[in-house]
Amino acid sequence: MSENDKRPVVGITHGDINSISYEIIIKSFVDNRIFELITPVVYGSSKIASYHRKMLNVSDFSFNLIKKADMANPKRANIVNIHDQEVKIEMGKSTQIAGELALLALENATEDLKKGLIDVLVTAPINKQNIQSKDFHFPGHTEYLANKFGATDYLMLMVSNKLRIGVVTGHMPLREVPGHLTEELLLHKIRILHQSLVQDFAIQSPRIALLGINPHAGDSGLLGSEETNVITPAIQKAFGSGMMVFGPFPADGFFGSSNYTQFDGILAMYHDQGMLPFKTLSFDSGVNFTAGLPVIRTSPAHGTAYEIAGKDMASPDSFRAALYLAADIYYNRRQYKEITANPLQLSKQETEK
Repeated sequence: MSENDKRPVVGITHGDINSISYEIIIKSFVDNRIFELITPVVYGSSKIASYHRKMLNVSDFSFNLIKKADMANPKRANIVNIHDQEVKIEMGKSTQIAGELALLALENATEDLKKGLIDVLVTAPINKQNIQSKDFHFPGHTEYLANKFGATDYLMLMVSNKLRIGVVTGHMPLREVPGHLTEELLLHKIRILHQSLVQDFAIQSPRIALLGINPHAGDSGLLGSEETNVITPAIQKAFGSGMMVFGPFPADGFFGSSNYTQFDGILAMYHDQGMLPFKTLSFDSGVNFTAGLPVIRTSPAHGTAYEIAGKDMASPDSFRAALYLAADIYYNRRQYKEITANPLQLSKQETEK
């Protein structure tokens, strides 16, 4: 198999063992047609996986147990044991051991990603409280991976077939958001989003929209000055540097009028401003992608869903979409690298258009 034909090896962390994580993982791999696109390697426990499989009453599926990621069978769902002892599983509950095993899986997968044993990383949901320790003191996966790979400019990007929404200030109390919004920060996030749309999503001239932070985007200063003093100047500078950036738009009208369909990427000023419309429009198929990292990481857009854990009610659609998106970005980055290494190829493509 040539390098161009090689399907990506997808590392998957098992997340919280008392959540729906194993359910959505197993349900995603019951249909073996997915192995035509990716080679999955789960970082988890074969014993815990067996417990979940029996609870789901899935008889026509099993994991292929391997010692290292480079031993993966491309036609099977592989699993690397990060812990081979018996573990008490308490479905729907937050426990210390669940947090410890979630972190252990993440640490092992991250090391293999650094070594090149896996090509991309897909993280199953974690509990952000029970995973906290001396080795994990981050709000979530995004910040942990940015720290591990030395990335200072990164962006949490929510992706679906309908939307790509980045959040400027991320995991932060709402009262602190206005003080953090600066022209420099916005320009950083705009550049990250623009580069990701070109490199990761193969959009040559992306159109980007910025939302306002205040009602009616400040209403010409009547309801706030951030749009006039910070957001608009950042948009003008970005546009002046050759990026197609527009706004600021009032968030309610922007989504209510379907104006969002005219843009390739959107920047929301704070967490819920971006998450609310995204999860309303794309909850079942949404994916969380960390743009700006030197590595590729995606995850489903939902959390641990303790309330339905163990009830065979979880949909694998968002997790499956995370697998597909990771593979798509892998191929897009490879193509982008080839094109930028050979400018004549890019000129030829533009001429053919």
